[in-house]
Formats: sequence, C-alpha cells, structure tokens
Amino acid sequence: MIFYDLPLYRPPAEADNIIIQATLGCSHNQCSYCTMYKSKRYTVRPLSEVQREIEALAQANPHANKVFLADGDALALPTQHLALLLRLLKNSFPRLSRVSLYATAQNFLEKSVEELKELREGGLSLSYFGIETGNDELLGKIDKGVNAAQMIEALHRAHEANIKISATVILGIGGLEYDFEHIRDTAELINAAPITYLSTLQLGLEEESKERFLKHFDTFTPLNDLQILQEQRHLLSLINPPQKIIFRSNHASNALHLSGTLPKDSEKLITQIDDAMRVGESVMVPRWMRGF
Repeated sequence: MIFYDLPLYRPPAEADNIIIQATLGCSHNQCSYCTMYKSKRYTVRPLSEVQREIEALAQANPHANKVFLADGDALALPTQHLALLLRLLKNSFPRLSRVSLYATAQNFLEKSVEELKELREGGLSLSYFGIETGNDELLGKIDKGVNAAQMIEALHRAHEANIKISATVILGIGGLEYDFEHIRDTAELINAAPITYLSTLQLGLEEESKERFLKHFDTFTPLNDLQILQEQRHLLSLINPPQKIIFRSNHASNALHLSGTLPKDSEKLITQIDDAMRVGESVMVPRWMRGF
C-alpha cells in the first residue's frame, strides 16, 4: 500500500492515472495566491524509496499506461535523478505511454534544451505549467518569480524538446484594476509561445492567503461572475496562437464550462459566453459548488 504525503494535488486529467510523489512540496512556493504546498518543505525523495513505491504500484496496476509525478514541480529534480526515475517507470510499466508533471518556468530555464531532450527521450511528454498572467506588474505582485519574457523562453525550450505544455491562466487575478492589462498581456504571451493545451481558472483566495495576496495591491476589487466571463470573452477574442490549442474551462472554480480548439472555435465559444451573460446565473455553476 502507498501512503502519500498529504495534501496531494494533481490535474483533473490525471484522476485515473498512477501518481508518484517524486518530490514533496514546491521548490518556489512563493506565489501569493497559492496555498497548496505551504504546509510542506520542499524535499527530494530518495530514489530508492520512490523505486519501492513504483514496484508496488506496478505490481498492483500492471496495465497502467500513464503516470503523473507529484508534488508541485518535479522538474526541479536534477536531470540525472529524473532520468533514472523515468527509466524505472519505463521498466516497470510495459504499456507506459505518458509521463507528466507540474513544472515552473524556473524549472525549464534551469535546464538546457539538451537536458530537456534527454528527459523527453526518457518518456517525459507533458508538463502542466502555470502562466496565470502575462502582465509583468501582476507577475511581480503575485510573487511568480519570473516575467513574461522568461515564461516565453521557458515555453520555447519545452517546445524545442518536444515536451507538450498544458498551461493555465487565472481569470480575475488582477481584479477590476488590472482587468484590461491582464488579458491583453496574457493573450500576447500565449500568441508568442507554443502550447498544446490551455485552461482557465477563476481566482478563489483561501482565507490563509488573502492577506498575503492583497498586501501587494493598493486596491483590489474582485470580479463577479459576469465580469469574469467578460475577461474570458476578451481573452478568447485576442488569442491567435502559432499552433492550434485545445482549450478547456472545466476546472471546478469556473462559473461556465467551455471546450473547443483555438482559434477554430473562438467565435463559437464567444457566442456561448454571450448567451450565458444574457441568461445570467441560472446557466452558471453555483458558487457553493465551486468552493467559494
């Protein structure tokens, strides 16, 4: 039996897949809106310990073909450590077709393209990547640790290594005060960076993070659901990516769930948003179901 170091987080798409905690916590762990790993100190788990868990999971799930490496940014692992881990996975799961993990821009920038290619050849094929916003002032306010240009560079490194990116953007993260700049600059970043998947979330601050988040703003006016949909609409109207993007807004925080391929389905998605804004709350997910 595997005993995870809780709390344990994984993307919605990884719900039915093998999860292995290669690290504990997040190597950055400074983002002001995030409380996910605040109870943990970043730790690299011993490879021998992880190997025992891989062997146990492989014995219990011999036909598994997808593995997610937790915690917050397993790409922070030294390249050779991660390469050995990927080799263990490949040897343990004969049907393995995908290994994925969370990663930050810093993780990609700390590795050369050659190192990333080595990891891709070892089986790392997908990274979940938090853009959150493309506005440099907001990136500073939320303590993201990088600017937009650095994120674009990181995403190009991933693309050159053939590692697919599933990126997230947080609607409402600039409040009413940065509404326009947030969306304008985020769309500009997306249009300059090759990503495969894009998801939007709505900002939802937990009590323990509110003070830390708000202290960087002179004023912060949270957006209501209609204003969030206006941001969503604005973003979709500006996205014209260098390659097609599979778009989803199916995260539990969202008032309206959307899906499509950009830019092909942009007009259809905008029409769905317009229809929802006309009808109002009756077609939106109730706030109590979104953890707010």
